[in-house]
Formats: sequence, structure tokens, C-alpha cells
Amino acid sequence: MKGSATRSAVGRHPGGTPKTLWRKIREPLAQSRFVKNIIVGLLAQFVRLVRLTNRVVDGSAKISGGAYAEFEPGIIALWHGQHLLTPAYYPKGRPLVAMVSRSADAELNALMIEKFGIEAVRGSGGRDSSRHLDKGGAKALIALKKSLTAGKNVAMIADIPHGTPRDAGLGIVLLARLSGRPILPAAIATSRRKVLEKSWDKTTINLPFGRSSIIVGAPVFVPADADEAEMERKRQEVTASLNAATAEAYRLVDGPK
Repeated sequence: MKGSATRSAVGRHPGGTPKTLWRKIREPLAQSRFVKNIIVGLLAQFVRLVRLTNRVVDGSAKISGGAYAEFEPGIIALWHGQHLLTPAYYPKGRPLVAMVSRSADAELNALMIEKFGIEAVRGSGGRDSSRHLDKGGAKALIALKKSLTAGKNVAMIADIPHGTPRDAGLGIVLLARLSGRPILPAAIATSRRKVLEKSWDKTTINLPFGRSSIIVGAPVFVPADADEAEMERKRQEVTASLNAATAEAYRLVDGPK
């Protein structure tokens, strides 16, 4: 009886359980600009640490020194969950504009890339059909096209949020057709990493003190007059090239030291 009374008293405690208390303060914290800036600052420092402590292995792409000048400005294609190190590895002094989802969760991503001097365009351009782009997605693609016209590289996640992971949507192909600029499939991998197996895209958290690799796959060009069938072929080409680049990046870091 005494134990039951004690448990009842705890249940009636004004503050509730720690879990209940966290639920009450979670939303205000998530909306706090101050808290967001602290989180983003810590994330940016961690990503820089990963970059500094992971030696780039032989066989990686030479992305500095104008090695890809003939393809610039270009559209850098990345996979969801494999893109987190991009801001730290992208060459300094070269303008880059990245599309970031308009979801609340993606706001931290937008704030973080801005810490690295990268411009963020909010939208979602990965829909299965260009006819089904929402207003925000259409505006984002227009903004990216203008950036390419101005001579800036752009970065875009190729697969569709919460769709089939590592299968490109048509949004990035549409941007290539509208702009006339090539798609550059890119992948970054580290030997030390933690894969979030329960996440839909198998998000990879890269860890410090290992080896890293950068691979840029075969560029994909989309004709300005591409019809629906050709757009689908190019979508499959982007998927194949980006998957090949990803596989090669992991092969390099997981191979012999």
C-alpha cells in the first residue's frame, strides 16, 4: 500500500515525468533561434573536424585547381543521407548554391551550409514528374537555373524525400534540361562511420580520425528538346552514375590502408 501511494504521489508531481517535461519544452526549443545557432555551430565544427582528421586517399577526384572547369557551372548531384560532409569538402572561393527542403527539420541544414558560405534555396525538386512540381519546388528550380546562368555551381539531392532511396527523381534532370548544364554525380565517404539503419535513407554519420574519399562520376547531359522517354532515360543514367560513384567512394576507403 505504501509503495502504491508513493507511486501515485510521483505521478501527481507538478513537473511530471522527465519524458513529459521534455515534450513540453521540445517545441519551444526547436523554435528558438538561439538554440538553433548553438546546434548548427556545434555541427559545423564537428564536420570540420571530420574533414581535417580524415586523409583523402589516393584515387579520389581532384576537385580543386580547376579540374572540372569544363563542366562548370554544373549541377552537383548527391544522395540523401550521404551528403553531410559536402560543405566541408567543397573548394573554398567557388560559389555554390544548394537546394534544401522546405521542411522544418531541414532548416538546420540550411543554417549549417550557410556557415560554410554556401547559399541555400528552399524547395523540393525531386518529384516523379515535372508536371507535379509544387509551387515551392518550381520556384526553387527557377532560382537554381538563375544561379547557373550567373556562373555558380548548384547542389541538389537527387532522390526524392521519403521515396525510394538512391533512385533519382526527375527534378534534377529537369534542371539540367532547362539550364543546359551537366549533372555531376558526387560522393564522399569515410572509413569510420555510423549508419543509422532505421532511417529511410540509411543516413551515414561520418566520424573523425580515418580516411576519406571523393568521387565525381560520369557527367550526365540532358538535351534541351528531351521528351518524356528521354527524360526517363537520363533519370536512370543519373541513378546509375551516382550509385557507381558512391560504390567507388566506399571501395576506396574500405580497401587496404
